[in-house]
Amino acid sequence: MVFHKEFQTAGKEPGLQVWRVEKMDLKPVLKQLHGNFFTGDCYVLLYTTAAPSYYIHMWLGSESSQDEKGAAAIFTTQLDDFLGGGPVQFREVQNNESITFLGYFKSGIKYKQGGVASGFQHVVTNDMNVKRLLHIKGRRTIRATEVDMSWSSFNRGDCFIIDLGKDIFQWCGSECNHFERLKASQVAIDVRDNERNGRATLQMVEEGGEPQAVIDALGPKPNIPAGSPDDESVDRSNQKKGALYMISDVAGSMKASVVAQTCPFKQEMLSPSECYILDNGVDTKIFIWKGPSANTAERNAAMKAAEQFIKEKKYPRHTQVQVLPGGGETTLFKQFFCNWKDKDQTTGPGQAYSLGRIARVAQVPFDSSALHTNKTMAAQHGMVDDGSGKVQVPVDPSSYGQFYGGDCYLVLYSYRLGGREQHIIYTWQGLKCTQDELAASAFLTVRLDDSMGGSPVQVRVTQGQEPAHLMSLFKGKPMVIHLGGTSRKGGQSRVGSTRLFHIRQSSTRATRAVEVEPSAAFLNTNDVFVLKSPNTVFLWRGVGATEEELAAAQYVTSFLGGGTGFWSALGGKKEYQTSRSLQKMVKPPRLFGCSNKTGRLIIFLWIGNEANEGIAITMIKQGMEPPTFTGWFQAWDPKMWETDPLERIRARF
Repeated sequence: MVFHKEFQTAGKEPGLQVWRVEKMDLKPVLKQLHGNFFTGDCYVLLYTTAAPSYYIHMWLGSESSQDEKGAAAIFTTQLDDFLGGGPVQFREVQNNESITFLGYFKSGIKYKQGGVASGFQHVVTNDMNVKRLLHIKGRRTIRATEVDMSWSSFNRGDCFIIDLGKDIFQWCGSECNHFERLKASQVAIDVRDNERNGRATLQMVEEGGEPQAVIDALGPKPNIPAGSPDDESVDRSNQKKGALYMISDVAGSMKASVVAQTCPFKQEMLSPSECYILDNGVDTKIFIWKGPSANTAERNAAMKAAEQFIKEKKYPRHTQVQVLPGGGETTLFKQFFCNWKDKDQTTGPGQAYSLGRIARVAQVPFDSSALHTNKTMAAQHGMVDDGSGKVQVPVDPSSYGQFYGGDCYLVLYSYRLGGREQHIIYTWQGLKCTQDELAASAFLTVRLDDSMGGSPVQVRVTQGQEPAHLMSLFKGKPMVIHLGGTSRKGGQSRVGSTRLFHIRQSSTRATRAVEVEPSAAFLNTNDVFVLKSPNTVFLWRGVGATEEELAAAQYVTSFLGGGTGFWSALGGKKEYQTSRSLQKMVKPPRLFGCSNKTGRLIIFLWIGNEANEGIAITMIKQGMEPPTFTGWFQAWDPKMWETDPLERIRARF
């Protein structure tokens, strides 16, 4: 297949690329003009991550022609083919863009009147005589729409940008809120810096305090009407209503046949040799799933099939469409399935290994000496420091570093960062402890936190899910986790005559010895194991084991003490893992926000039968963020909370 010449640069570097459809051809849009869209045009956007993984967006202006829409669809399909069929595709319609799309434009998107057919071009204006009015809408994401330069376009509930070329005025209605002012300021600054190259002046204007320049541009000011509600009311009950259809071209034309009328669906319903439509049209969303073995005709016609489906169902024209390759499913798609499992998904403390086209986080090798200066490394490895601070675990010194599955433990760790003392409370909960002990551990954690002024970071740890930093606290010794039992005097249960400990080193070189069932099936050629039989202690070293793991195993043998042969003690020789461990890859972090702006905050938590409830949970207070958290954010500003965000942005006027 012959590809468009613009595709030669597509996806070569991480970031956003934007093209406009001009006379059935693709033309690139300058980077400084990204986020500007003519309502009479169509655009193709490609976002490339460092992995790389790809997201293709086809944006359709409200006044664009059918020919332009068709050309955009063709270019989208060709770009998908050029990138190997792996990208996730989105169909975006003006005023109804996806959150993913809006997230690319931190200063919001601007709708401009006209299009290529009427002679409008993407140029850096620098026109000091321009006159236009932008209406600012949105809370989390901003849309700036060009409207008639007239007082009739104004209302008291919104903010407007009056752009007079060399002078830019941000007009704030008497009913607009603090957040809307902040967002409007971001748009005004973006116009000044990117469209005027910093040559214009900015001024914030309150309703009733308009300067003469504004009156001269708009004429005498009439009474301004009240604003209309701008918060989209979403019927949450519709978000998980869906039906599943299989797409077929057996008869020479695309047909959709029902697979399931109601959700949740089962992942087994998706055949890798077929394409499917997941219909969530009642919430204005349609998903197309392309099986990795589906024929080329069905895969290439996915977007066209979605648009045909929208027409047949008489759904709104602005219905969003996502086209997903097998292995590239989004969270929104997977929520409709009751038992979705990603490829190579694991449970327990192991990482998930991914071979598909999902976003990756650049891995940073661990270096304990650089933890305080390299917050990215601290975040990826979960280490606030090298574990050399002060640890308080008031237990019998002989059992220091040993944790029993029938107990709960509180570990208070203190270290210095930026000249002040910081604290972490680890609450370790054994898998065989009682419900009363679980409740008591939570209560005592809160009480300890309160006694220290609420400043500590709290980390709840379930047996088997120990973070690397907790494992590093025991002065060079491994953290030892007993399968059951208790360290309380008089409460110990009789241990088994045969015990097997699995020793593994983390990415931070901390080691952990975990007791497992004494069976040869648990052996792993990458690690070290210690087996205690009634009369003998064996140390079994896999070919991929490290010297640190071997040293930790020797420590374990020292307190286990010491016949039957090795294999007979394990119940006979069995198959065990002999392949090298796959390279670990951290899944990309995701940030979710919770808001009570409506006056109430309700979070629905659904836990599947096979969900991993033991995952470590960390609670962090504002202003007390450890580097394991801040390292996920680029250019984290610890002083951000000290000033009002609107005052900070006003300082840039």
